[in-house]
Amino acid sequence: MNLPLRPLTLALAGTLLAAPLAVTGMAQAAEPEQVRFSVPSWPGVTVKTSLAATLLETLGYEVAQEELGATITYEALTQEEVDVFLAAWLPAQQAMFDSTMEKGTLVDLGNNVEGARLGFAVPTYLYEAGLTSAEDLDKPEFADKLDRTIYSIEVGTGMSDTLNGAVDNDTYGLGDWDISETSTPGMLSAVDNALNREEWIVFAGWTPHWMNIEYDVKYLTDTQDMWGPEGGRSDVRTLVSTAFSESNPNATRLFDQLSFTADDQSAMIRGFSYEEREPEEVAVDWMRDNPAKVKAFLDGVTTRDGEPAWPVVQQALEIPDA
Repeated sequence: MNLPLRPLTLALAGTLLAAPLAVTGMAQAAEPEQVRFSVPSWPGVTVKTSLAATLLETLGYEVAQEELGATITYEALTQEEVDVFLAAWLPAQQAMFDSTMEKGTLVDLGNNVEGARLGFAVPTYLYEAGLTSAEDLDKPEFADKLDRTIYSIEVGTGMSDTLNGAVDNDTYGLGDWDISETSTPGMLSAVDNALNREEWIVFAGWTPHWMNIEYDVKYLTDTQDMWGPEGGRSDVRTLVSTAFSESNPNATRLFDQLSFTADDQSAMIRGFSYEEREPEEVAVDWMRDNPAKVKAFLDGVTTRDGEPAWPVVQQALEIPDA
C-alpha cells in the first residue's frame, strides 16, 4: 500500500527526525520494508514512480510517495527523509545535482530515459517549409509569420529561464522576440489551435510527453546548444540516497535496471495526462504490453524474502510470457 510521508517543510528547516524503517520479523535478513519516493508533479514521473511502486509492493515492500519540488528533493535525499528520485533531469538540474553529489550523500544510478530532449518545436508543415534550425528563426520570411513570439510554459521554470536568457543574449537573433509564458496546458492549447488552422507557431517542446504522439511536430536543430549539450539532449537520472543503497541492495538493483525510451514514457504520459487514466492502471497496462522489458528490470532481483522476482510479478500482475 502507499503510505503518506509526514510534511517536510518544517522538518527541512531544522533538525530532521529520522523515522525508523520497519523490518519484518519473518526474515531478519530481509531489506528494510519501506521505500520512500520523491515525486514532482510531472506526469511522466508520476507514472514511472507508480510502475516502480507496483513492482516493489508486489515484491513485499511498502511504498510512500511525497510530492516535492526538485530543490527540496535534493535536500530530503541528503537528510535521508526520502530514498529515491526518478526525475533528476540534467542539465536542467545540473547545479543542484553537482552540489549535492559533492557531499557524498547520493548514488547516481544513471539515465532512466533514453532520447529525452528539450528544444524549439514547430508543426511539421513549417519544418517542411524550410524552418528546420533555430538559426532560421530570425530570418524575415519566418520571423514575421511567427510574430516574433515563442510560446512557453510557466515563469520560473528551467525552460523559461533558458528562453529569457536567449532573449537577453540575443541568441539566434532572438533579442527582439517575445516569450509568451502561460502554463503547459495554456501553451499546448495555443499549439493545438495553430495546428488545427495550419497557422505559424514555435514553442518550447520536450520529449517524453504526449505532445509528441498527439501532435505532428518537429524539433529545430540547436546548433549553439542553447538547450544544452548535444542540441538539447537530456538525461533523466535515478538517484538514491547513499544510506538507502547500502541497506537496500536488492531494491537498488531494481532501480538501477529501470530504463525507458522517450517513446515508452510519452505513451505513459498520454495515458495518464491526456486520457486521464489512473497512473497505476497506465503502469500495469504498459507492463503487460512490454513483458520483456519488465523481465529485464527484474533480472537478478528477488522478493524481500529471497524468491526470484520475475515469476512472482508475472503471476501477480498477469503479465504474459516475455
